[in-house]
Amino acid sequence: MQNFYIQLLVWAAVIGGLFAFLWKQGHLVRLSTYVGETRDELRKCSWPSKDELWQSTLMVAVVIFGLGLFTVVVDFVVLKFVRSLL
Repeated sequence: MQNFYIQLLVWAAVIGGLFAFLWKQGHLVRLSTYVGETRDELRKCSWPSKDELWQSTLMVAVVIFGLGLFTVVVDFVVLKFVRSLL
């Protein structure tokens, strides 16, 4: 159990040292600025409603199914053609 506390203290010191280094170098301020600007940009976006999202998801599923079916059919036809040649 004592080994656990030593490991915990070592990790706390490493994380604290890393935090202090990043703070001193100004990386945390830049990260904070980046997150704030990203949040502001995301607020400007127009997000789809649930109905629009559902319709788009359904359309993507139908198109993927259609492309998969097309691939299977073309593969089957090419396989039959190649077997007939051999």
